[in-house]
Amino acid sequence: MSQAVVIVERRGPVATVTLNRPLALNALSTELRLELSRTFRELQKDIEVRVVVLTGAGRAFCVGMDLKELGGGDPAASGLESCSQGLDVDAAIAEFERPVIAAVNGYAISGGFELALACDLIVASTQAKFSDTHARVGFLPGWGLSQRLPRLIGAARAKELSFTGNTIDAPMACAWGLVNRVVEPSELLETCQILGEQMAGCVPEALSAYKRLIDKGLALPLPRALRYETRVAQEFGRGVSAADIAARRDEVVERGRVQSHEREPH
Repeated sequence: MSQAVVIVERRGPVATVTLNRPLALNALSTELRLELSRTFRELQKDIEVRVVVLTGAGRAFCVGMDLKELGGGDPAASGLESCSQGLDVDAAIAEFERPVIAAVNGYAISGGFELALACDLIVASTQAKFSDTHARVGFLPGWGLSQRLPRLIGAARAKELSFTGNTIDAPMACAWGLVNRVVEPSELLETCQILGEQMAGCVPEALSAYKRLIDKGLALPLPRALRYETRVAQEFGRGVSAADIAARRDEVVERGRVQSHEREPH
């Protein structure tokens, strides 16, 4: 029996999706792209899954497209055919309406870098490394790297990475604002699990709406984005009752007390 190229594990409301081609450094073969797209679309249907953590097996998160497969000359394996062949993993991740956390355990290169950027936030292991080798291989990115990366770290830094193909490590990625935090390899998945559980503790409808609000707003000029926020907030607020607010306020206050106690020296 062949080994599954994508593994899904559930722990409460958090699902961990693992790219499972460790010997190929989780290179994105046609099979892996199809299965990853299918997995995210299935998870979208599962309302019990509130957050997804995306990671890779072995020493790489993902090294991008499977160049051996591309070198075989099959046009269906090419990123240029992704949309028509149902291989657009960026779209599958984008269409998932709840938070997605990238747990980058090792190399995230080109298409793998794009997968990480497609997620809502990135937590990196101290062993994580990021690079964009599209220009060196002779391709252009098609899953958002050229647009998302400059918005995260600035155009000049993004151009430095993409025009050289150089690699940056996790501490530099954190200093540049690419990743949210850097943790030891042994702590990576547990850190993401805890973050996921904290997110899952929010009101589900509000969490999904907030993600949509940020993502759509970022695509607009600031004045239009501010008007969009006002309109969406008013529409959403009509569905929230005073009783809902009172009950949730008590929960927020209690959570604040607990967190304050945890931070106090013992």
